[in-house]
This record gives sequence, C-alpha cells and structure tokens, in this order.
Amino acid sequence: MLNPHLQGLTCFACETKHDPRKLQTVCARCGMPLRVAYALERFTPSGPPDLWRYARVLPIEAAHAVTLGEGFTPLLPAGNRILVKDESRNPTGSFKARGMAVAVSMAKALGAPSLVAPSAGNAAGALAAYGAAAGLPVTVAMPDDTPRAFVEECRHYGARTHLVPGTIADAGRWLKENGPRDAFDVSTLKEPYRVEGKKTMAYELFEQMEGRLPDAIVYPTGGGTGLVGMWKAFDEMQAMGWISSARPRLVSVQAEGCAPVVKAFLEGASATQPWPDARTQAYGLRVPSPIGGFICLRALRETDGIAVAVPEGAIAPAAQELSRRTGIDVCPEGGAAWAATKELVLSGWLKPSDRVVVFNTGTGLKYR
Repeated sequence: MLNPHLQGLTCFACETKHDPRKLQTVCARCGMPLRVAYALERFTPSGPPDLWRYARVLPIEAAHAVTLGEGFTPLLPAGNRILVKDESRNPTGSFKARGMAVAVSMAKALGAPSLVAPSAGNAAGALAAYGAAAGLPVTVAMPDDTPRAFVEECRHYGARTHLVPGTIADAGRWLKENGPRDAFDVSTLKEPYRVEGKKTMAYELFEQMEGRLPDAIVYPTGGGTGLVGMWKAFDEMQAMGWISSARPRLVSVQAEGCAPVVKAFLEGASATQPWPDARTQAYGLRVPSPIGGFICLRALRETDGIAVAVPEGAIAPAAQELSRRTGIDVCPEGGAAWAATKELVLSGWLKPSDRVVVFNTGTGLKYR
C-alpha cells in the first residue's frame, strides 16, 4: 500500500528520524516539521493527467489513494513571458486539494480514526471533502469572520464545523483544547504529507514547460506548504537527473497586515516571529505564526529569491485586473501575487527576459 521507495521521515530542523509506517505529526524531539525521503531513481510520469502520475515520489501507491481527480491544473498566459498556474481548477476550488489528497490517503492507510485541522477557509473545505471520500469523520475550526461560503462548504460535506474569534492560530488553540481526543491533526506542516501533495505543482511545471523550469515563481504565502513543497521537489528533480543545480527564484508574497515571512527575510532572521494583530481580507495569507516559516526563509535564500508584502488596498484591484486580463477566476491571494509581480517588474527584479509563473491558489467565488 505504501510506496516501496519510501525511505523515512527526517526532521527539517534537527534531522531526527521517524518511522513512516506510523502516524506522525511533528518531530518528537524538537516539535518541528518532518520531511519525507525516497529512494530516488529517474522515472517517466505516466497515467492520467492528475497528481498521481507522480506516485513514484509520493508516499502511497496510486491504487490506494483517496482521490477526487486533483492536480494537473492549467498553465495560462498572462502577458509577456508571464504564465499563471490556475489552482482554482482543483476539487474544492483550491491548491489545498493536493495536500489533503495525500495527507488523508496516508492518514487512512495508517489507521487514523478521524481528522481535525484549523483553517482560514480552503484547507477546511478540502479536508471536509477528502474526509468524506475516505469515510473518516472530520472536525474543523475557522476564524469567525471567514466568508460564509467556506463554512457552508464544510457543513455540506458533513464536517463538524466550529467558528472561533481571532485568526487561524486561535482556531488551532481552540481545537487543541476542545477538539475530539482521538482525531489526527492534519494542520499545515504538522503532519508530513500535505507538503508531498503540494510539491507536485513543481513537477507539473516541469512537464508543462517541456522539461524546463521558470526563472521565477511568485507564490502567495500563508503557512508556506506550497513554497516548501516546490523547493523540496527541485531537490528531488536534481537527484534524479531531471535538472541541474539551477533553481527558479522563489518569491514569497504576503499582505502588509500579516507578513511574518517578509519581516524575517528583510531582517536577515533565520525564523519568523508571531505577527501581532494580523489583518487581511486575503484570508489564506492571514497566518501569523507559520510553523514552517524557517523553512520558507531557507527556500527563499537558497534560490536567490525575495519576500514581498503588498498593501491591502492593492489586492482586490490586482485580482480583478488579472481576471479581466486572462479570464481566470482569481482569488484575493492570487491578486496579491499579481500585485507583487507588477511591483517586481517595475523595480527591475523581474526582467523582461524572465519566464515567470504566478500562482492563483484558488477560486475567488467563495469570497463573494
């Protein structure tokens, strides 16, 4: 059932090893996220155009996966050498479907009786859907100002849904104190396998760009799983001989009202600090204390990337502009990424010759 090439789990911070045949959350030694390792050999992706064509570098065999047809989202033109990876085409309308497909598949395979997670919106909907597909009970908690569509989506799939005053951090604390005792926590980077689903975005870029990678990737960053996943995928690609040591420059985009990664990056810090009074209507970016902040910073610096905070007032106009330019249903987080892209073009950090991929991480419909 598990991928026979799955070698183990190692802490991103202290390198402590953990057993992948057991349910694991964070490192038992230091409390930091775990990294999945494989016996890497070059392979040719095969099968339907979905996430599971990369099963050779995923922890569970495709035949045993809980799947709703996630992955292989389109890469669409948005201007001179700029492409948009449109994750709104995934099941439940966001890139969160990728991570939850793999995390729920592994949780079910390893015997989790039920699942729980805090969320700013999209992750809760994805967990509710994949939990339903897996036949596992789901409990989610979200900030009480989360747009109603996210809340009703979770209830529609049968998840026990709780609204909590504050941010996703407060929702996480509420679940820790009040959630079901037997539930397995699939919070961002508090289990190892959501990263594995998200990393397939990088594998798809390689295929869709015919064996090449972009010069830069502009990515809206809340918890940072997608950024970390793609950074991990590039290392795997190099180990398998797909690419050289050259990497796309990674750009982490946050809102000025909640920018812990940007602040730490600009200060030269090795880890993020909790962001006080986090505020933004791009709810997926309102993550004041990302557990994987230190990994995001490592990824940015190792790829000669950058972190950008965009003004709140620029986000909605940028989302509308990109939608009108491309016909893509752009979410606020995608709007933030587009606003940052324009800023980096104007500053010269992105050059006219650069091939750039901007991520639209979900549908804008749930915000309206």
